[in-house]
Amino acid sequence: MTVKLWPGKSEDDTRRLADEIILSVTAILGYREESESESVSVAMKEVESADWKTQVYDPDIRDRPTGELCKAPGYTM
Repeated sequence: MTVKLWPGKSEDDTRRLADEIILSVTAILGYREESESESVSVAMKEVESADWKTQVYDPDIRDRPTGELCKAPGYTM
């Protein structure tokens, strides 16, 4: 899973976010074995606000095939 966010978050904040994502994924999907939870990976990709439309909004939101986007943002660009 890749989380795209604006720059400036602390390493501690991004680590805590990654840990919480992993906990949620493993709990919701029923990954009980350590080997299953070890299969979850989380990447943090910082994207400047000036690049957000071309690097995030257009490819990951606007152009995503119908049915793939589970939660759309509350904005358009």
